[in-house]
Amino acid sequence: MGLRDRREKRRDERAAFGRGGTAVRYQMRQKLVSIGDDYWIENDAGERVFRVDGKAMRLRNTLDLEDAEGHQLCRIQTRVLHIRDSMAIEDPNGDRLALVHKALISPLRERWKVDLPGDQEWKVQGNVVDHEYELEADDHKIAEISKKWFRVRDTYGVEIVPDVDIALVLAVTVAVDTMAHPAK
Repeated sequence: MGLRDRREKRRDERAAFGRGGTAVRYQMRQKLVSIGDDYWIENDAGERVFRVDGKAMRLRNTLDLEDAEGHQLCRIQTRVLHIRDSMAIEDPNGDRLALVHKALISPLRERWKVDLPGDQEWKVQGNVVDHEYELEADDHKIAEISKKWFRVRDTYGVEIVPDVDIALVLAVTVAVDTMAHPAK
């Protein structure tokens, strides 16, 4: 990647992310005390847009991403008997949309990968534990996850470029957060 390519990439990122950008911003605020790990995802206007419904009393960690009316958009579920931690994201019909998993060996930092249908993949890079990371597809940032916009505990923002499946990006974010913070 040459200097000109890096400049164009940064220019495109500035046009999408940050103040005045085209990216859509969501706020994820977890309830500190809840049965089943339920919480709302709000848009930048403070309206409740999505709900994460954690299923209590299950053998596998199971979460449903629903719209504001309660319609299930996808199910996020821990995969058992896998070598590495992984969570599958399925549509309401049970078809797999993505598989989120940790890299097998990552000596210096946590690395995550999202396998999508058709041999496509997204990469999760940054500090996952502190909610400061990015999702990339084909070397282009499609989402930025950060706590820097909020001072409230267990609250972080997700900025997503408009031409990506928003529900899938939010489901990936929920899956990464669930695997990175298993005690929650």
